[in-house]
Amino acid sequence: MPIFIKKEIIKKTYLTEKVEIRKKIVSQHKIWIYSLKAKGFNIKSGFLINKNKEPGGGGILLLECDCYKTALDIVGQDPLVKNKIVDWDLYEWIDVSN
Repeated sequence: MPIFIKKEIIKKTYLTEKVEIRKKIVSQHKIWIYSLKAKGFNIKSGFLINKNKEPGGGGILLLECDCYKTALDIVGQDPLVKNKIVDWDLYEWIDVSN
């Protein structure tokens, strides 16, 4: 089954000014991830850190599902996306190592 990757960067205003809103929506995002896992989806979500272990490099969501449209529909329900606190792109990952 295809694997899709959502790459995201939190908008700067949510890193500096609207920190409490960001924390609330990230919490909702985590609940959303757990609910998808409970439904049987193979999904992972996390954020990127630099060599000093500092966040700010954005985040990655990995999702296994049948097609791009399904992945797009699922990602569209992500609280980070719905609340427009991230700039994001969705890609299908093609494994060339087999």
